[in-house]
Amino acid sequence: MVDKKYIELGFAKLDTERTKRRGFSEAVFCECKTNEQLISIFKAFKEAGSNVIGTRASKEQYEALSKQIQDIKYNETAKVITLIQKEIIKVGEVAVCTGGTGDIPAAEEAAETAEFFGSNVKKYYDIGVAGIHRLFDKIDEIKKANVIIAAAGMEGALGGIIAGLVDIPVIALPTSVGYGTSLNGISALLTMLNSCAEGMTVVNIDNGFNAGYSANQINRKIAKG
Repeated sequence: MVDKKYIELGFAKLDTERTKRRGFSEAVFCECKTNEQLISIFKAFKEAGSNVIGTRASKEQYEALSKQIQDIKYNETAKVITLIQKEIIKVGEVAVCTGGTGDIPAAEEAAETAEFFGSNVKKYYDIGVAGIHRLFDKIDEIKKANVIIAAAGMEGALGGIIAGLVDIPVIALPTSVGYGTSLNGISALLTMLNSCAEGMTVVNIDNGFNAGYSANQINRKIAKG
C-alpha cells in the first residue's frame, strides 16, 4: 500500500509532508472556500497535531471555525486565522514598515505570517514619503532587523527609499491603496519593480503572506548564522 503522505478530504489534499520538504507547514487560503470545507481542513490539521495558518479569512469564516475548534485566533485587520498547537520558537527580527495607515492590512498579514513561521517582528507604521522625517526618525531602529518589509500604495516609493538607506534585504509589498491612476496597486508595483535601489525584492500586490513568508526564510537563515 502506497503512503500518500497527504490527508485526503475529497475536495482537498492536505500536504502533511511540506514541513519536511520546505521547513514550514502548509498554509490555508480561506477565500473562496465554504465554512464546511474550512472546518474539515482545520479539524484534520488539528487531529494531526499541526499548527495552522489561514489567510484571506472573513470574520464569518472565523466565527464558524471558532464554534467547532477551540483556541482559534483571528486578526481581523490581517484577515488571518491561526491555530497554535506546538510552541513557536521565534528568532531574529523582521521589520514591517508601511507608507500609510491604509497599508496596514497587507502589512499585518505579513507580520502575522512571519511570526507564525518563527520570526520576531517589529512594526513601523505610517512612515511614508509624504512626511519622510518620520522614516528618518526610525531608520536606526529599522536597521537592526535582518530583513525589512516595506508596504506602500499610491506611487509605492517607500521600498526604494528604504533600500537606498540600508545594507540588509528589503522586500517591497505593493498595496492596492490609492486614487484612480494607482490602478489598484499596479502603479506601486511598477515603481517597485523599476526601482534603482539594489537588493530590493518585490512581491505581488497585497500579497502580505508571501512577503512575510519570504522575510521569515531569510531572517531564520541569518539568525542561525
